[in-house]
Amino acid sequence: MPADVISVDLALQGGGAHGAYTWGVLDRLLQEERLKIEGISGTSAGAMNAAVLISGHAKAGSSGAREALEFFWRRVSEAGRLSPLQRSPMDILLGRWTLDSSPAFIAMDMMSRFVSPYDFVATSGNPLRQILADVVDFELLPDAPIKIFVTATNVSTGRARVFRNRDLTPDAILASACLPTFFRAIEIDGEEYWDGGYSGNPTITPLVRECESQDTILVQINPVERREKPRSAMSILNRLNEVSFNAVLLKELRMIAMLRQASDPGCREGARWANMRIHRIASQMMTDLNASSKLLSEWNFLCMLRDEGRRSAEAFLSTHGDDLGRRSTLDLDNLLEGI
Repeated sequence: MPADVISVDLALQGGGAHGAYTWGVLDRLLQEERLKIEGISGTSAGAMNAAVLISGHAKAGSSGAREALEFFWRRVSEAGRLSPLQRSPMDILLGRWTLDSSPAFIAMDMMSRFVSPYDFVATSGNPLRQILADVVDFELLPDAPIKIFVTATNVSTGRARVFRNRDLTPDAILASACLPTFFRAIEIDGEEYWDGGYSGNPTITPLVRECESQDTILVQINPVERREKPRSAMSILNRLNEVSFNAVLLKELRMIAMLRQASDPGCREGARWANMRIHRIASQMMTDLNASSKLLSEWNFLCMLRDEGRRSAEAFLSTHGDDLGRRSTLDLDNLLEGI
């Protein structure tokens, strides 16, 4: 690899339609010729973005990856046109990106608290399955130059299972995005799996142990901190989900911080942890968005998130582009305070 090319890994969080923000970040990073993506760890929507990117890249490089990502999100938007989850006329009139006033969303939210997905006769399934089959060439993934790590949560053990290039399937990706109150668990090899966000959102460790790159860029969708205090039932539930989905990631980052301090850089395994550099791309917009907007699939909304992702990536590259390959720009030691 030429000296002026920097190898990086990407860690992509899940978040439903908010994953279109990650699409924008990836779209901008793929235009940066000095960056070489070695591995991607993704959960839920992050897993879908990762699989689409890697498949498109295996076919036609960075341009193929960018085209595949746009095609995927267009297909998501087209499928959403038939969904009963649509904004109310008042929200459309006022330009509010929320489903809080949608009768279908309110009904679905209430039902999810009292009715199990197993109480209904199985239907044709998740429409994302066909979209993934049409967009992602899974036969290319085992030999793709970019490594992929997709996390799902084993229902029986509560432990994470990480699917890699050689064993990635549509089921594995759907398992990574399987919210247990809305969908039946996905069965793989005799085991049932739920959303990977409960056990790794996303999982960082495989990037450290199985990739040569020492720079990992975390694309964060779920806010770690909120200044406003949750008071309504919906805002409390949303904050609980954010805390639980971020908890595993924060623990893993704290572990990395401790290992960086304690590892012996003289040995190979110790050097991986001691020289680890973490960076983060995030946006205040993702904190300001309503939680129900994760189920919105309007093309204008997805494009707005994409554009914000591109702006965030551009701001990161302008501010910290020269730090890549040199120093960490996310203060991991700060995460150890109070422990």
